[in-house]
Amino acid sequence: MRRRDRQTGMTSGSLRRVVTTARTAALALVPAVLLAACGAADDGAAGDDDPAGPRTVTVLAAASLTDVLELVAADLESDHEGVRVELSFAASSTVVQQVQEGAPADVVALAGQEPLELLEASNRAGEPVVFTTNTLALAVPADNPAGIEGPEDLARDGIRLVVCRPEAPCGAAAQTLFAQLGISPAISSYEPDVRATLAKVSLGEADAGVVYNTDVATAADGVLAVEIPPQDNVVSRYPILAVSDNPLARVFIDEVLSARGQQHLADAGFVAP
Repeated sequence: MRRRDRQTGMTSGSLRRVVTTARTAALALVPAVLLAACGAADDGAAGDDDPAGPRTVTVLAAASLTDVLELVAADLESDHEGVRVELSFAASSTVVQQVQEGAPADVVALAGQEPLELLEASNRAGEPVVFTTNTLALAVPADNPAGIEGPEDLARDGIRLVVCRPEAPCGAAAQTLFAQLGISPAISSYEPDVRATLAKVSLGEADAGVVYNTDVATAADGVLAVEIPPQDNVVSRYPILAVSDNPLARVFIDEVLSARGQQHLADAGFVAP
């Protein structure tokens, strides 16, 4: 026996057919609604000013570039909302080794041409560009207890001298400097990179260290620079290149080469190539 609904006036059989039809129609709309929602989410994530694609660029760089590239990264992130720059610093030889061993990287910036020669062609996604140069300086403690006045004093007996390890560009440059001066100073220790070398001096654990001119400026009052005459100094040329097809690699390199990036370098004591 069919029952009639008091509110609708429909019999129970008719009511079931209407409910079933409505439910079927509603379910049929679900895929379309979901697709529309996904499309809206995609549009909102990308936006007209936020193109789809990678949002992170990973940069491996020489330790002597620490302060400058942090400024460059901040500029880029400020100009490109949602983009993040991940920076890692080490000796240039270590940077190349990390890339060769498969470490995630999009850009490398090195403190000399020698490490670049070790970077295999398969790990290069662009041509290297020399973006700045640097020269050497002698770092001594603020009170200069050994009385070092020039590079020739490094050959005196009893001088505690620290340099970068030979495979690091700063270490290779130091060896070139000694050869040009015709001296063979005793080395107290070989440090992994230029910042470690500078730390030894600032802590008073060395009488002098051979570092880059730009590094002494970062040590504030703890370290003084003893100038190396220009005719005796060694110039290091800094290359930068993409090592992945991440389009943000080119964006970062362009920022380094821009007037703003070059100004950061100049402010830190680097010299245009």
